[in-house]
Amino acid sequence: MAKPLVAIVGRPNVGKSMLFNKLTGRRTSIVEDTPGVTRDRIYGECEWCNRTFSLVDTGGIEPGTDSDMLKFMRRQAEIGIELADCIIMVTDVHSGVTAADMDVATMLRKSGKPVALAVNKCDSVGPVNPDVYEFYALGIGDLFETSAVHGHGTGDLLDWVLENIPDEEDDENNDDGLIHVAIVGKPNVGKSSLLNQILGEERVIVSNVAGTTRDAIDSEFENETGKYVFIDTAGMRRKSKVDDMIERYSNMRTVAAIERADVCLILVDANEGVTEQDTKIAGLVHEAGKAAIIVVNKWDAVENKETNTMRDKEAAVRDGLSYMTYAPVVFLSALTGHRVDKIFPMIRSVYEQNTTRITTGALNSILAEATARVQPPTDKGRRLKIYYMTQAGTKPPHFVFFCNEAKLFHFSYQRYLENQIREVFGLQGTPIRITVRQKGDKEE
Repeated sequence: MAKPLVAIVGRPNVGKSMLFNKLTGRRTSIVEDTPGVTRDRIYGECEWCNRTFSLVDTGGIEPGTDSDMLKFMRRQAEIGIELADCIIMVTDVHSGVTAADMDVATMLRKSGKPVALAVNKCDSVGPVNPDVYEFYALGIGDLFETSAVHGHGTGDLLDWVLENIPDEEDDENNDDGLIHVAIVGKPNVGKSSLLNQILGEERVIVSNVAGTTRDAIDSEFENETGKYVFIDTAGMRRKSKVDDMIERYSNMRTVAAIERADVCLILVDANEGVTEQDTKIAGLVHEAGKAAIIVVNKWDAVENKETNTMRDKEAAVRDGLSYMTYAPVVFLSALTGHRVDKIFPMIRSVYEQNTTRITTGALNSILAEATARVQPPTDKGRRLKIYYMTQAGTKPPHFVFFCNEAKLFHFSYQRYLENQIREVFGLQGTPIRITVRQKGDKEE
């Protein structure tokens, strides 16, 4: 389900974040010449030779430190190592091998994971830098001279990564029949209560103290609708309110839970409505391309309910999560169990929509009708021509349009075509990815 994961680790200020930015092709990690700037693990996506994998940039490891922040950064790096399929250890050619490098290398050897040693800041092109040889003393993995600034050596490094991550598998059809469901939301919204109600037992601690559930917990469950693995996660807090190290650790686990889930239940408090933190959590689910259901919990606690109360609440929820109009909304009470049974057919439905594959013929039939109904846009006398479309993948459904000029394919027209696809084929509960490709002159 989840993409292969590659962790970038090393002591502070060796260029990990800059290498991360170079490999992902975007400025995601903050790059500053101050040790310890990257405190949490930061995820990104890297594509090389038509394969895609996830990268995680970790805070610098300072073994044996007494600083609480550096201890936390070390723990974050350990989590990255634990979750990764392979590891890139970054060192600094100018400072040579340090005692901290030795300690990091010892930690990586104990992990048993494949390790590449990136001797960074080799910014000049030419013969092998003689200062590189001393890094063989670390005794780990294959050594690569790299320059995160200029990109030297990163191609060879990425080739090594492809050789050391799991082979791509066609996981569009879930052979074991299990649907992995992550229960996500801010602290104290009822995630553990919902899981306990589903399982019919006190599997996780339920408390009014926010953040009681520290880690992601997997629980298998089966009923007449199918087989599921529920992933209960610690609640995500706003960064400004994350004061203790365990809470930061929990936030990262939530991100990892979303990544490995098939379906995400996004819990919202019925009395509070959609908060800023809810929008951030839902945004993570949307960006990850996961099937989603918006679960408005604690419906039993809403007072003075009238005929239109649920309709008005749903309208407010949809307004707050306007980028997820595709996601169904269900109102329930995890405490009493009221309407909890409604989520199972919804989970199966959105999972099927997320894994739907539509034939090219059916897609192009809809495309012909849509473009006849609303003409493609023009710019300076040149009209957009869409030759055909096809589906490139699932989880989420990914459609590729081939046209004469990509710059003429305005976002508003993309949105129109997406709505036409949804109108005909449903695809409720799942985001849609659209790629526009411009055909060459010979193909026109």
